[in-house]
Amino acid sequence: MPYDTIEELPENVKNVLPKHAREIYRAAFNNAWDEYKDPDDRRGHASREETAHKVAWAAVKKEYEKSGDEWRKKS
Repeated sequence: MPYDTIEELPENVKNVLPKHAREIYRAAFNNAWDEYKDPDDRRGHASREETAHKVAWAAVKKEYEKSGDEWRKKS
């Protein structure tokens, strides 16, 4: 279930992240979706979708941090 556009992202992502962070999220999710299709490549019993979301959030957190209720680009 890769995402073709950032508008297709889940509400909990679209409603909180700035546009650039959503673009990072989408690209990381789609890449992880392909990379972790084999269950043996995932940790524990995580689903393919769960793993892809975890990778996507980790990618966002490399460049953005949450400050209060907002996500801001790290300086």
